[in-house]
Amino acid sequence: MEGVSLASRLDKIRSPNLQNQRQVILSPISHVTIPVFTESLSQKTAVVLSAVEDTLRDQQTDFTPTAYFAAILALLNQSISSSAGIVNKDLATSVVYLLDLITPYAPAPLLRSKFSQILINLAPALTHPEAEAPLLKSSIGCLESLLTAQDSAAWQLPQSQIGPRRAIAGLLSLAVDHRPKVRKRAQDALTKILKNPPPSPSVDHPAADMCAETSLRSLSQLAKETGKKQKHRSHKDDHHHDPNLIHSLQLVKTIAAASGGWPARKIEPLCEVLLNISRSSNEYLTMAAFEVFEVIFEGMADELSSAKLPRLLEVISELRPSRNDSQLLPPWIAVLSRGYEVSAQINPDETFRKLPEIFDLVSGFLESSSHNIRVSASECLISFVSDCVPYTVLLNPSVFDGKILEKIAKSATSLLTVKYQASWLEVFNVLEALFDSLRWRSNPILSDIVKTVGELRGSSSFNGKKEADRVLGKAVRAMGPEAILNILPLNISEPKAGQPGRVWMLPILRDYVSNTHLAHFRSEFTPLSEVMFQRVIDHVEAEKSLETKIFETVVQQIWSILPGYCDLPLDVSEAFDQSFAEIVSNVLYKQVELRPDICRALQTLVDSNKAILDLESDDDLVLQRRVTKADARSNIDHLASFASNLLAVLFNVYSETLPQYRGFILKCINAYLSITPEKELASTFERVTTMLGTSLGEAEQTKAEKQKLKKPEEKMPPMSHTLMDLVITISVYLPRESFQALFNIPALIIMKDNDPQLQKKAYKLIPRLAESEVGKAALGERNAELQQLLIRSADKALAPSRRDRLEAISRIVELLPKTDLYFVPSILPEVIISTKEVNEKARTAAFDLLVLMGERMRQGGVVVNSKVADMPDDAPSVPATLEEYFTMVSAGLAGSTPHVISASITALTRILYHYRESLKPELLTEIVSTMGLFLTSNNREIVRSVLGFVKVSVISLPEEIMVPRLKTIIPNLMVWSHEHKAHFRAKVKHILERMIRRYGYEIVEWNTPDEDKKLIVNIRKSKDRRKRKKEAGGAEEVEEDAPKKRANKFDTEFDEAVYGSESEDRSDVSDDEIMGKKRTRGKGKGGETFIVEDEDEPLDLLDRKALANISTTKPQKARKPRRNVSARTNEDGKLVLGGESDDDDAVMMDPGPEASKGGASLEGINAYMDAMKGRDAVQRGQRGRLKFSNKRNKGEDADEMEVDEEEVVQKLKTKQGAIGKGSPKRRGLEMGRTRGGRVQKSPRGKIRRR
Repeated sequence: MEGVSLASRLDKIRSPNLQNQRQVILSPISHVTIPVFTESLSQKTAVVLSAVEDTLRDQQTDFTPTAYFAAILALLNQSISSSAGIVNKDLATSVVYLLDLITPYAPAPLLRSKFSQILINLAPALTHPEAEAPLLKSSIGCLESLLTAQDSAAWQLPQSQIGPRRAIAGLLSLAVDHRPKVRKRAQDALTKILKNPPPSPSVDHPAADMCAETSLRSLSQLAKETGKKQKHRSHKDDHHHDPNLIHSLQLVKTIAAASGGWPARKIEPLCEVLLNISRSSNEYLTMAAFEVFEVIFEGMADELSSAKLPRLLEVISELRPSRNDSQLLPPWIAVLSRGYEVSAQINPDETFRKLPEIFDLVSGFLESSSHNIRVSASECLISFVSDCVPYTVLLNPSVFDGKILEKIAKSATSLLTVKYQASWLEVFNVLEALFDSLRWRSNPILSDIVKTVGELRGSSSFNGKKEADRVLGKAVRAMGPEAILNILPLNISEPKAGQPGRVWMLPILRDYVSNTHLAHFRSEFTPLSEVMFQRVIDHVEAEKSLETKIFETVVQQIWSILPGYCDLPLDVSEAFDQSFAEIVSNVLYKQVELRPDICRALQTLVDSNKAILDLESDDDLVLQRRVTKADARSNIDHLASFASNLLAVLFNVYSETLPQYRGFILKCINAYLSITPEKELASTFERVTTMLGTSLGEAEQTKAEKQKLKKPEEKMPPMSHTLMDLVITISVYLPRESFQALFNIPALIIMKDNDPQLQKKAYKLIPRLAESEVGKAALGERNAELQQLLIRSADKALAPSRRDRLEAISRIVELLPKTDLYFVPSILPEVIISTKEVNEKARTAAFDLLVLMGERMRQGGVVVNSKVADMPDDAPSVPATLEEYFTMVSAGLAGSTPHVISASITALTRILYHYRESLKPELLTEIVSTMGLFLTSNNREIVRSVLGFVKVSVISLPEEIMVPRLKTIIPNLMVWSHEHKAHFRAKVKHILERMIRRYGYEIVEWNTPDEDKKLIVNIRKSKDRRKRKKEAGGAEEVEEDAPKKRANKFDTEFDEAVYGSESEDRSDVSDDEIMGKKRTRGKGKGGETFIVEDEDEPLDLLDRKALANISTTKPQKARKPRRNVSARTNEDGKLVLGGESDDDDAVMMDPGPEASKGGASLEGINAYMDAMKGRDAVQRGQRGRLKFSNKRNKGEDADEMEVDEEEVVQKLKTKQGAIGKGSPKRRGLEMGRTRGGRVQKSPRGKIRRR
């Protein structure tokens, strides 16, 4: 409030339009004009303010806060009096509102002197039972300002006298009012008053005790009444006091927050009441009680109020409920947990000394039979060990600290005894938190816990193996694998009698080992791996496949632990030496299946130390896990000495690996390239480029012939491709001295058009260099050279490399000097044509490049046209502007082929959408007019692009530009609304819908030719129909009647026409691409796969042939073969065509002995029965005519025909002899399709004999 001036607040009230809308009378007391109101409350307030200012103006008094205060106080005496109460309610509301507005700016001595007078005048408003909320809120505001200005002497007056304490009593009463706004305003006023105490030695406000006592008394009374009501659930007013109780809790919360917690003398009764309330079954009461505790603890977190915290914790501990009280004990435990969390923040050392005592106190509740109590106790213990152990105990523990930790460990170990067996799952959670908190100090004080849990985990009858694995995993992370394996040895290579094997420890070690000693892996697991691998070899020779697979798995699990050992190890300089590097290199060469784990380990070794160096803060050994920045720098330098040899190994392994499995190797190579010294890096690059030059000179024909016999996924790429990948990877780390040789590589490869993949990789080099600052500087220095290279190589660019070429051009354009802007028109035709590329990523790159070139042109400069190819030498230079850029793009509209014109229109659409707000209206009008002419073209490719332009224009361009053009655009659009190819009709309809949505139905209809207005009417009716259904709540019916969604990335053909690639031509461009939006290829629903399996036998996923049963399309259920049934015949052997039978259709007369000679005779009869009873059966149509329906499967057309029954009978009679003999070669009747309601016979329409 103080931040806003009084004048600005009064200006918001003044309304010039109300100055002449009042009637006034003259007050005989103060000569203040009093209005007679007929306006609303805000208008009344403005009139009162105007009257006050008129009076001050008449008295020639300045508009000061004191003058306003005196004048409004005089009006207050007229509107409210202690004897008559509220004289004029409307006037009182406005006057008190203005008084609330003025008092914060009035001098404090003036407010103190007038306090009694104002309080007496406001008393009727505060106590009146029918006082409205606006009057009460303003009165509360006045009291807030008055009480804030009182001194210590005034606060010493008792409540029986007219003084501040009586006003506080009124505010406390209003703070639990049933009206939310009044209640909120009173609570805010109390908060401000208590937070601004008068100058005195005391920390608390003089009224804090009174507020606490009053609110606590009210809370206790309401809590008792609520408790009585809860005992009589059948009473009608069961929850009558619940709202009042919540309001009272809110008041307590407000006082606690404002007074720095709670007055120390009132803490004990408050805690008792709150704990009793928190046991209520009403969740709102419980939450409100917890919020009060939370506010009290937060208020005690500062230095001034922290002295109250020990007493509060002592009181809470003394109020401990019964051990079996399942309602009160969980909230008590939660409050205790929060209290010690705050205590740990204020006084961590003192809290840590109390930790064993409170740990034993709460851990005793884990014996309870109540699950809720056990869970609450475990969560409290987790909070204790997580928050109450300071970092100083971990880094520099004293002897006393060590004894405290031993006490905690002893208490935690006792939780694994039999009496806590019912709560072992909760105990395991506590132990996990304990290991996380104590970290490396867990060894050796928690060794007994590891031993006990390990023995439980090894028992076959123990059901909590998953939880035990997590505890052991946290122990491995805290104590280190060496300490754990000393307690729980693996016993794999040389099992000892009486000791179980613990191969199940390997996955735990893999997931949890970190920040330990790398030398332990060398001494423990490297020999174990050799033993296991020898057993693999032995079992392979003995042809024991199962044992071989088991030991291979063990070997793989052993090496999967190595990445954890390499995560910030403590002994890099000692453990990672030449011999270990040789071991790792040999495994990389010989064990293909172990390469991912080893490469990840080598990469983690570098990345974890670099992460420490990247930290901006000072050394925090707990956060950095005991590795300082100096240690990390030493580790990086040590690894850099091995980088050159490791890179050679990784390069060789990379060249021997199939492309689809090279990703992890490339990441590892990047890690070591980043730490390799410059001299060694330059030497490595020189060797790679030499090999690349050799591989480019040699013919790959021989190797290609060898690869012909292999499957495509097993083919190794040419060595030149592999070396080019390595060059791209190295390039970003190269020193500047090596850039000359680096730039020679793309200059040589880009000009070759016999290897698309190699050319593609060469173009990737430029974007790769742009990732580093050194690379950007190099690209800037050689920008002119690269420009000429890209211009010369335009004719050599192959389709697969188009996207990467455009990316390379983009990087060059970003660094383009203002003097070399001729490069933009030189490369612009290629970019425009690329917007019609088949590859979507290439099109996206082309659109982005168009926008980027526009940005460069907009930044200014000179375009030297004489340097542009195919331009005369005397061509004048032009300034680089956005309008000039549009002129360059528009030149393509005069192209010689429809493809060029279409691409130019598409490019123009994209840059128009992006720069529409930066172009002059004249240029926009000219572009729209020009495009309207192309709508009259007869070429579909051109018109398709123009339709995209029209849609974008309708969506984005100003109405004043588009509306005058509609009279020519709409008639030309309507010409293509009759064209069904390439979804032209759907596109036009969608554009018209967007026009109607933006410009209105009347404008569009007025510009539509009369013969085409039926389409506009159809759009309007469809919109109205949808609106009516929505209003009528017909959404469900619409969903039910809606056709089934197509198995496509778009829901309907209309969406596909508008948003997808709408043409049979794969290079068509969507509107989203043109507007620079990301296209979604149905990723939300796409990517589904289906398993094709037999109904009787599920698919065996371990079978090698299982992949053949995985399909990306939903499999259709196979139609069940029909049963072979016999046809009905009469006594003469003739087929019975009509009539009904009482028997089942499947039960027929015996067809004769010939039917048993083979299935051919039954085949014809079955076909006939299918025609009579199947889906193609004869039905009665209109006028009793027979109706044949040749319905196909889903997606096929259905043809129907109607014929006379007599005609059918005649046909049957003519064929009766052939049918009635039941020949084995007989086939059923088949009817031909009809067109136009007439029967047409096809060759299959005749009865044929086999």
